[in-house]
Amino acid sequence: MKLFIKYLVVSIIFLSMLTQGAFAAKKYNTSELINIAGMQRMLSQKIAKAYFFYGQGVRPDKTKKQLMDSIALFDKNYNILLANISDANITDMLVFVEMSKDELSPLAKQAFNKDNGSLMLDYSETLLEASNDIVKRIEATTKTKKNMIVNLAGRQRMLTQRIAKFYIAYQSGFKDVNTIKQLKQSMKEFEDAHVILAKNIQNTSQITTELNKVAKLWNVVSKFYKDVERGGLPVIVLSSTDKIMASMNRVTKLYVELGK
Repeated sequence: MKLFIKYLVVSIIFLSMLTQGAFAAKKYNTSELINIAGMQRMLSQKIAKAYFFYGQGVRPDKTKKQLMDSIALFDKNYNILLANISDANITDMLVFVEMSKDELSPLAKQAFNKDNGSLMLDYSETLLEASNDIVKRIEATTKTKKNMIVNLAGRQRMLTQRIAKFYIAYQSGFKDVNTIKQLKQSMKEFEDAHVILAKNIQNTSQITTELNKVAKLWNVVSKFYKDVERGGLPVIVLSSTDKIMASMNRVTKLYVELGK
């Protein structure tokens, strides 16, 4: 039995080494790296959004899972970027991102209160700024229209989560002018970018279908965002926002495929 267990452990370690080797060997092109780095922007906001929704008891089963899954995906993406980027300025920023995430992760596991909520907002903003800088630096290495459109579409994913973050933060007691200002600014940026994406001559029928779905859903849910002071309907806001993000994630990946 001991010999069998020893053999099993050695086999698992060997398979793990093979998997890690395959992971390290995979190389990503610039469009793919922009997509992954752009996803980090989104996750910085999704983590905070899920924390607030969970703290308010909104779909706790779903929002807690979102919170933990988002942190795990952030770590996975970080390792991919670190393994595929050699630019010293970008790797320096990646180190800063890791430090910021290491501050945010333990906080995400603590119970919600006003102080923790305030820290979560601050950390998520810092993480967003650093992650966005990385996207811009990667894009600047080969500034082409195809990479710019991947960046723009990917940013829409982040904005959906950012809007929902400020919406639920307001409902959680952060009823200050800045919360409403950031919410409305993010809404305007989302709407302006959607117009640009809808007019993109590279759009395939599949991309157009997804963008049309986003537009229809946005026309409904944006009314709740604009009525943030009134509040209510958090489950609808959560569900609708995530559906829009899922569509924009598909659109971003389709743009990445077009660039290959």
